[in-house]
Amino acid sequence: MPAVETLRTDVLVIGTGIGGLFFAIKAAPHGRVLVLTKKASADSNTNWAQGGIAAVTAPDDSVEQHVRDTLEAGDGLCSPEVVRAVVEAGPARVRELMELGVRFSTVPSPPDGVSAEGEPGAPAALSLAREGGHSRRRIVRAGDLTGREIERALLRSVGGLPWVELREHWLGVDLLLREGNGVSQCAGAVALDVREQRLVYVLADVTVLATGGCGQAYRYTTNPPIATGDGIAMAYRAGAVTANMEFMQFHPTALYPADEEPFLISEAVRGEGAVLRRRDGEPFMGRYHALRSLAPRDVVARAIDREMKDHGDEFVLLDLSPIPKETLLERFPNILAECQRRGYDPFGEPLPVVPAAHYMCGGIRTDLRGQSSIPRLLVVGEAGCTGLHGANRLASNSLLEAVVVGGNAAERAGELLQAGPRISHAPVIDPGGEDAAVEAMSATEGPYRRLRESIRRILWDEVGIVRREARLRRATQKIAAIHREFEQLAAGRAYSEGQNEIRNLLQVAALIIESALWRRESRGLHFTLDHPQRDPAFERDTLLVLRRVRDGA
Repeated sequence: MPAVETLRTDVLVIGTGIGGLFFAIKAAPHGRVLVLTKKASADSNTNWAQGGIAAVTAPDDSVEQHVRDTLEAGDGLCSPEVVRAVVEAGPARVRELMELGVRFSTVPSPPDGVSAEGEPGAPAALSLAREGGHSRRRIVRAGDLTGREIERALLRSVGGLPWVELREHWLGVDLLLREGNGVSQCAGAVALDVREQRLVYVLADVTVLATGGCGQAYRYTTNPPIATGDGIAMAYRAGAVTANMEFMQFHPTALYPADEEPFLISEAVRGEGAVLRRRDGEPFMGRYHALRSLAPRDVVARAIDREMKDHGDEFVLLDLSPIPKETLLERFPNILAECQRRGYDPFGEPLPVVPAAHYMCGGIRTDLRGQSSIPRLLVVGEAGCTGLHGANRLASNSLLEAVVVGGNAAERAGELLQAGPRISHAPVIDPGGEDAAVEAMSATEGPYRRLRESIRRILWDEVGIVRREARLRRATQKIAAIHREFEQLAAGRAYSEGQNEIRNLLQVAALIIESALWRRESRGLHFTLDHPQRDPAFERDTLLVLRRVRDGA
């Protein structure tokens, strides 16, 4: 194989979720944008999002209420300044999405609020849902397939921009660093062109990671197969600061069984009145929280976990019977159709549900403009940690954060491009050999499949909803053993997509475990039986840099 090829662009974006696509659209006026995605362009966590975007658009809602709900869910670790800034920016970003063609659900005869066209008094108003932890209906939605609708509209917008190029089946391998102004700066990334089986150096003046989360580190997850923590692992290896990786959010209601073909039942279903019950029919959430089945996700997931263990059940029941049939048909057509396809009758029987890994509340530490600790490296969406979510994400604040930070990051990119000197014009470093062989093998094929399943089982069994220090230390040893086995295997094989994903899964697994061991208290999504109470001494972020824990937020 010839030496590694080189491409140059002004801005490199890795990932095509809402954050990456919205950023690309906003950054296009500032320069050439190259967007890479590891699978097809619509394969992202955004595309799987059922709920919607939390934003203050109703006359009975307010910024103060949304801020208060977010801070309460975050259990003492949210940044109040970040929360307020994101919440205040929400309505305007929702209007921008509408202008880009996103068709949110509406109702006739609007109140004096924001209409579907973004104007007061227009013929139709937004149809809002309510989800766990929210004190008001404020979830802007597109039926029960909001993520898919957003992806459709943003991909269509990107396709119409001459300065934006999107390449499918390209994945990021590692970040490129160059010396600039006396410091190490990001200068792009090594990418793998899966179809052509070649490695490429993509040099860029601004690099943006929009790679999503790492739900595939767990055996049961609502995330698509691509969610292997690639961006987080790449940035950590390059020296970026990561934060709060112990806070993996488990969605309380994934349809059972949640293994080969996961499917979540949106929290909005409980917002319309669905009730969680044990298999014997007894409702149980009243013993855990005043909001009962609409409690924050961390509370609901732990309650379900406790009930299943106490009663020896493999699942609990989600009873949809309190919801009028016409409401179910109007608001949740996709959920109903999918349940029926799997042999369940939502109208005649409760649905079996279990918690499943859903959203990483930690990630690469950034500010509100997506700036990481590495100059010229920006991060948007689930891969980043701005301080909005704290110890537990409030439902549907994720898409809100992605679009707000994505827009802010585009402004930052424009400033970096204007500032110069252009770092991508530095000489290309010799990649170190002309025999960089590549093979076509995914992480679910061949020798890598067993390693992938072992990682996922270890985190599910040892680093799940309820934790113990002994189990965490055992997980550390097991992951280290798999890492040694992986290195031996990889040393004898050509480079591949599967090899890259296993390396990244091992990295994020180690970060999650190390962060969980450091936090010797129970807060938000991190609950340990060894330290079941909150401790004011740990009211700070868990920061990891090159596997060394640093204190302070």
